[in-house]
Formats: sequence, C-alpha cells, structure tokens
Amino acid sequence: MAEGLAVELPLNMDPVDGAYGLHKRLVDMAAQNLKMIVLTSPGERIMAPDFGVGIRRYLFEQNSPGTVDNIKNRITQQVKTYLPYIVIRDLQVYSPDLPGGQLGDTDKTTLIVSISYAVPAVNATSTLTIPVEG
Repeated sequence: MAEGLAVELPLNMDPVDGAYGLHKRLVDMAAQNLKMIVLTSPGERIMAPDFGVGIRRYLFEQNSPGTVDNIKNRITQQVKTYLPYIVIRDLQVYSPDLPGGQLGDTDKTTLIVSISYAVPAVNATSTLTIPVEG
C-alpha cells in the first residue's frame, strides 16, 4: 500500500502510489494547501463554509491599498485558522506591469499573490507565487 501525506492535486495516476499520486513531503503539501486557501472561495468547501480567501472576487474591486490590505488580512487569517503549521514570512499582493505599457502602467485584470513562508516542523522555507487572472 502506498504511503503519503495527502493526495496531489490535480489528481493523476502514479505507478508507485496507485490510483492517485501522493505528497511525500510536508513542504509540498504545505504549498498545495496554501494555494487552495488562496484560490478557494468561501462556501465552496463542504462542511467548512468559511474556508478560503476567494481571491478572484477581488479582481472586480477597485485596485487600491485598502483592497490589498483586505486580501493580505484575509490570507493571514485563513492561514492562522486552517494551516497553523505554516508561518508567513512575507506576503505581497500586486498587479504586474502592463506589457508594452509606460512606466507605472499595471495590468488591472491580474493579481499576483506571493507568499514567503516557513514550515518550522521540518525547518523549511519556500515561496509560493500565484497569478490570478480575470
């Protein structure tokens, strides 16, 4: 029988694990769980209606420092609640530069979420970058 910490997403067949590939390292599972927290909208997860940041809904709000602060606060709160084994070291939320645009022009249809984090239990650090496009 295959052993692992959690199922890898997206689901895939694995010759070693069997029907589904499995995460073998806590660091890989942590990255997947962080990504799920950011991309899941509240109400999407059965039995956990408050789970998730719902980052896509912020694409339709005004791109202001207040909105960025709301996103950061929501991510921080969700990680503390659902992923207490992860410590956020740095959290950046921004719109990327517009390709071919002038200096300071940003792509208002995209948000970049960059989370630098640590998993103290295994003495590991990493950075997860998630582009969210509207």
